[in-house]
Amino acid sequence: MIELVDPNDSRAVRNKNNILRFYDLVINQKKSEESIASFMTPGYIQHNPLVADGAEALGKFFGQVNKERAMARAVVYKIIAVGDYVFAHVNFLNLFNDDPEDAGIAGVDIYKMDSEGRAIEHWDTLQPVGDPKNSAPWLAPNIPRANPNGMF
Repeated sequence: MIELVDPNDSRAVRNKNNILRFYDLVINQKKSEESIASFMTPGYIQHNPLVADGAEALGKFFGQVNKERAMARAVVYKIIAVGDYVFAHVNFLNLFNDDPEDAGIAGVDIYKMDSEGRAIEHWDTLQPVGDPKNSAPWLAPNIPRANPNGMF
């Protein structure tokens, strides 16, 4: 994993560590509903249209995913923290299927953090991870890769 954070900026270091713990506890360890309040404010504003506003709603969303998808997990490849913002480049695996060969969904999550290190707002952009013969499965199925570079 690539981490970009000024080690002298204690707030940014704390925010980065909190977001990494969020992915691990909420998704990988499947402790979404009991741990979400540690990472998100009650009035958390969500810009992903699949999830309602509020920490409780996010906890319920991942609680449902975790109940339905035992193999769901998140792998963080890059994380950048500057001041009150954290940007994470993540592969979300098996969030919407049980396929052991799932290539996942590449995401860039952007979090605005409060003075206590909890997220108050979140934006993301998501893209399915394809394979060499099907580079963009949802957008343009069965189009081969135009380059040899991976998404991460």
